[in-house]
Amino acid sequence: MAWNPFQDAANSKPLFVTIYATVLVGIALSSVYVFSAIYSGKTIYSIPWSSSSLSRVDAPQLEHALNFSRPFAGVGVTGPASQPQSIWTKPIWEVPPPGTKMPPLKAFRLTKELVSHRVKDNIIIVTFGNYAFMDFIMNWVKHLTDLGLSNFLVGAMDTKLLEALYWKGVPVFDMGSHMSTIDVGWGSPTFHKMGREKVILIDSMLPFGYELLMCDTDMVWLKNPLPYFARFPEADILTSSDQVVPTVVDDRLENWQQAGAAYNIGIFHWRPTNSTKKLAKEWKEILLADEKIWDQNGFNELVRKQLGPSVDEESGLVYAYDGNLKLGILPASIFCSGHTYFVQVMHQQLRLEPYAVHTTFQYAGTEGKRHRLREGLVFYDEPEYYDSPGGFLSFKPSIPKRLLLEGKHDVTSHFSLVNYQIKQIRTALAIASLLNRTLVMPPLWCRLDRLWFGHPGILEGTMTRQPFLCPLDHVFEVNVMLKELPEEEFGPAIHFKEYSFLDNSLLPKQIKESWLDVQLCHSGSQDCHVTNKTSRPGVLRLPKHSSEETLKTVLSSFKDVKVIQFSSMQDAFEGFSDKTRETKFRNRMKRYVGIWCCVLDHTPGHIYYDMYWDEKPNWEPAPPKTPQDDHPPW
Repeated sequence: MAWNPFQDAANSKPLFVTIYATVLVGIALSSVYVFSAIYSGKTIYSIPWSSSSLSRVDAPQLEHALNFSRPFAGVGVTGPASQPQSIWTKPIWEVPPPGTKMPPLKAFRLTKELVSHRVKDNIIIVTFGNYAFMDFIMNWVKHLTDLGLSNFLVGAMDTKLLEALYWKGVPVFDMGSHMSTIDVGWGSPTFHKMGREKVILIDSMLPFGYELLMCDTDMVWLKNPLPYFARFPEADILTSSDQVVPTVVDDRLENWQQAGAAYNIGIFHWRPTNSTKKLAKEWKEILLADEKIWDQNGFNELVRKQLGPSVDEESGLVYAYDGNLKLGILPASIFCSGHTYFVQVMHQQLRLEPYAVHTTFQYAGTEGKRHRLREGLVFYDEPEYYDSPGGFLSFKPSIPKRLLLEGKHDVTSHFSLVNYQIKQIRTALAIASLLNRTLVMPPLWCRLDRLWFGHPGILEGTMTRQPFLCPLDHVFEVNVMLKELPEEEFGPAIHFKEYSFLDNSLLPKQIKESWLDVQLCHSGSQDCHVTNKTSRPGVLRLPKHSSEETLKTVLSSFKDVKVIQFSSMQDAFEGFSDKTRETKFRNRMKRYVGIWCCVLDHTPGHIYYDMYWDEKPNWEPAPPKTPQDDHPPW
């Protein structure tokens, strides 16, 4: 009988072991990203922005463990056959038998013997995190086992995560961090301590003699990368980068002379050579000596102490660091950043198959990262995510051609396009609130990119098309939309899903087949009147400018229908009749949109989106004139 690895493993409760320790070391769940680009003759370097999954979120309860409904291609993936069965050699996802007691914490101590049980072809793949990122870690593991890979380990920064992964059948070791189980928040003192743990871990594992593929938890493996790494046996380190301008158009390593962006330590492969061991030791020492140095900056500064010459004419490797270390920069088109994957969609344009995507270049913290992966259909959620007690509401966005394609691509045309969509989404959120349904967001189109510094709209040399399908976090504050706001001030919560939700293969068949199309029509035209009778099976004609009472009365007859899809949101709703509810709704909506950034040569250069822009006749997209004006429009 196939076992679902995301169901509770044992009937009896695990025996939790509490260990008191005197040392607290942090860990970088992922790097804050340094963007280094060369355009217009200028180098933008060492600009930190988004951490990997490091905004404040509440950790899920242990008893509500993830239950993924998709059959697991990786079930039964085993470690080396020569090893006797133990907690380290059993197949991934094989849970301990009912009645099993939790082993003592010391059994999970990181040792060469422990790692040897999971190594294959002398390679070990490692990520790490705390319990706040259990779902990211499970997603990371699931993608690897889908690819048939079992030679990996997860480092647990807290005992809650260690216990949870053990009972799920995921190979885990104790980081010895004993840190908080919550998201510590980017820039906090604990966050900076966390950056050191990755380096300490690399320095500890390289002497074991195994090749080490170190990963952040907010990245996803889409294709087995090990054959790619094997193409460069002379490389000491193969690192990902924040490069957004392609230097090659195939699957070769980036041209190191042209790749000026920061090396990103969210994905990098180390071989246990004298040079890498020396680098790891020095990297650790400078970070421990100065708590203000950010781990990724420290790595970049050390590796770039010497850069060049090329190792040879063919491989793409370059001598770096001490003149002996051989470095390769992984192509950003297939070892993708959040920009090359979600914004440029570089791999599709170059007809390449991506190996990985890392949620860099994004906004709205951890929630934004999770939403990005969901939009891309590469995040496994528990079955409950794919259903909603009240059902779903969706609509077909209507955008005039002139707003998408005509005229110059500038701030004015960008805001005209986005504002037109914001108004429709605002109406949809209102109707979803009235009907107590979860809104499936529409695809969102932008003319201009969003970055964290002044730019001309699209970075020169990138493959970003105009217009392009932009991530929701480019316009909306996804983290605020998911936050529990006080109902007495902001009204009831409004749940939403990513635009690709209804295309997800994990969506149950019974939801896909329970569908009502609502076709808006002009009142008084043929067959256009208020009724709850369908004009033909699965189709309801509804007059435009329907009132709150009409929508609730008519559509309550279809409360058992899982998906109600409107043909449009243009003039679908005339407004709330309950003014108190409307006030609360408006308070909520005003906080749902963020900023566009940034206008060149202007401080501040960002421009606030306004959910109620259409109520202000003289509204225009302009940055704040003074620091006193620099606040959201509420």
